[in-house]
Amino acid sequence: MKILVLLPRIPWPLEKGDKLRAYNQIKQLAQNNELILCAINSDKNLDKEDARKALNAFCSSIHFFDIGKMSILTNLTRAFFKGLPIQCGYFYNKKIHEKIHELIKQHKPDMLFGQLLRVAEYIRHEKTPKTIDYQDVFSMGMKRRSEIAPFYLKPIFNMEYKRLRHYEHDIFDDFDVKTIISVQDRDDIDHPKKDEILIVPNGVDHEYYSPQQQEKKYDIVFTGNMGYAPNVNAVEYLANDILPLVWEKLPEAKMYIAGATPDPRVKKVASDKIIISGWLDDMRDAYSHSRIFIAPMRIGTGLQNKLLEAMSMRLPCITTSLANGSLHAETNKEILVGNNEQELANHIITLLTDKEKAEYVAQNGYDFVHRVYDWGEATKIMENEMKLIIK
Repeated sequence: MKILVLLPRIPWPLEKGDKLRAYNQIKQLAQNNELILCAINSDKNLDKEDARKALNAFCSSIHFFDIGKMSILTNLTRAFFKGLPIQCGYFYNKKIHEKIHELIKQHKPDMLFGQLLRVAEYIRHEKTPKTIDYQDVFSMGMKRRSEIAPFYLKPIFNMEYKRLRHYEHDIFDDFDVKTIISVQDRDDIDHPKKDEILIVPNGVDHEYYSPQQQEKKYDIVFTGNMGYAPNVNAVEYLANDILPLVWEKLPEAKMYIAGATPDPRVKKVASDKIIISGWLDDMRDAYSHSRIFIAPMRIGTGLQNKLLEAMSMRLPCITTSLANGSLHAETNKEILVGNNEQELANHIITLLTDKEKAEYVAQNGYDFVHRVYDWGEATKIMENEMKLIIK
């Protein structure tokens, strides 16, 4: 197949979950298909040449489209008055739309593949067969954020939630193939035919994220893009509610917060017991120097890549029911699950004081993620459906 891939961000470097998913799906699809890559770019500091070098091996042609602040502001205003979600308005640009349409005419792909509803407006009305990767359910993520937002932001979040809910439904029939990251996310789509959506989970590079014997400088680690609202919320939850309970029993326990672009609220919690790293060239260092991993997610949607990576590196892991709803690890065997600060703190204390329990959870989690999560197998699910559509 010849596939034109359209992304809302350039998938390099891999510091965000959507970029990681896009990069690995491109890498897998490129094995048996010709790919034309189109990606929107709103990051003026991004090294596009470095990105091209990382992607050249997988794509027959690459097209990056820059959008500036004024363009974003104009299109956000248009989206507001047209009733479109902010998520769509931010990434949409009429001139870029025209260029993408011309590229479709020029290359005549067999399939268009758009990642996230952020790019749906560019291709939803094209006659070429189309695939949309919802990835996760933006509307539910927005709803959860609205529930904990300050009162003055609640109307904005609620408006975006309603618009996203409608848009997720509205674009459904425009696409021939629909994919999403988990059953939990599929169930949250508001459409009578949502069972048609294919479950295409994430994977993990098990060869790269493999166990390493390193000195354990930290007791607990949490990783991710630290400018992303659900991760910021998780860090504040750790610092303000969970760790004080841990320190009552284990006063010397050290927490490592590792990830790019830490929000001021993340930087604020730094202390001699909570170390904030910022960008790391190699995230494996964070995992390998830590004894246990925790992802105390209270908002957000989708599958947490950080959990897959930590399990693949054989760390015993702790999370919430929200995050494990997409992961589907067996509780008390492959992962420990807590739904309030006391439960999560107790799990931390258990894994730090009971070596046998920590080994048990680490090994079972490692076996689970190797058995279930593989980029190649996951991408084949989508690729096979694409082939059926164009026959």
